[in-house]
Amino acid sequence: MQEQLGFDFGAMPKKLVRVTPAKLATWADCPRRFRMAYLDRPTPPRGGAWAHNTLGAVVHNALKALFDLPAQRRSPEQAVALLHRQWKNEGFRDAEQAAVYRDRAVGWVRDYVAELDTSIEPVGIERWVSTPTSKIVAEGRVDRIDLRDGELVIVDYKTGRHVLTVDDARGSQALALYALAARRTLRKPCHRVELHHLPSGTVAAWEHTEESLARHVSRAEEAADELALATDTLAAGGDPEILFPPRTGKQCTWCDFRRSCPEGRQAAPTIDPWALLAP
Repeated sequence: MQEQLGFDFGAMPKKLVRVTPAKLATWADCPRRFRMAYLDRPTPPRGGAWAHNTLGAVVHNALKALFDLPAQRRSPEQAVALLHRQWKNEGFRDAEQAAVYRDRAVGWVRDYVAELDTSIEPVGIERWVSTPTSKIVAEGRVDRIDLRDGELVIVDYKTGRHVLTVDDARGSQALALYALAARRTLRKPCHRVELHHLPSGTVAAWEHTEESLARHVSRAEEAADELALATDTLAAGGDPEILFPPRTGKQCTWCDFRRSCPEGRQAAPTIDPWALLAP
C-alpha cells in the first residue's frame, strides 16, 4: 500500500558530501594532489615551508589577535607589536631577508589598522561556518565576518603580490560559499564579500545576488560529485592513478607533494622557498 502511494521507505537518502573551499580548489588544481592531501594514509611527506605562506599566516594571526583585544586597545601600534610576537622566519633565505619582509608586513598592518574602524565588533573572527545544499555540506573558516546595517559581510585578508580586482571577488567560489554558510550559521542575510589586500591597501568587493550564489553552488556540487565518485571508487578497489591523475602545470613548482610526483617534477622546475615573495 505504501509503495502504491509513492512512498519508498526502503530508500536511503544520499549522503551529503562535506567540502571546504580548500578541498574543492585542490581537486580542481590536481586530482592526484587531492588524493595525497585528503585520502592517502599515511599522507606522503610534504615539502618545507614557503616564505610567502609564512608571511600571510603571520599577518592573519596578528589581525586575529588584534580583534581579540578590547576595542580601546586596537591601535596600529598594538597590531605591530602583535605581528612581531607572531613572526617566524620559516621559508626565508636567511634572517636578513626575513627582516626585510617583516618590516614590509609591519607597514601593511600599521596602515591597514590606521584606516580601520577598530570600534567595530565582528560577529566572527576565524569563524567556522557551514551550510547544507541539496548535494553538499559547504563549510570553512572565515577570516572575519562583519555586521553592517543588518547584513553580514565576508572579509578575507590577502597578502599576495598581485593587486586584486572586483572580478577576483565576484569569481571567488570560496567567498560565495562562505557567504551562504555564514548566512545559515549566523541566521542573517549575507551578500557582500570583500578581499582586503594589505600590500596595496585596496578592497575588492562584490554584492552577490541569489542567482550568482546559486551558480557558485552548482559548480561546487558538480566538483563534489566528481571527487566523491572518485573517492568511493578508490575505496572499492579502483586504480588511484586512473581515478586521480596528475594535472601538471606551473602549479607543480610549489606543490607540497612534489617529491612524490615524478610527473610534477618533470613539468616544472624546482624553485627556492622564498621565490614567490613579491620583489
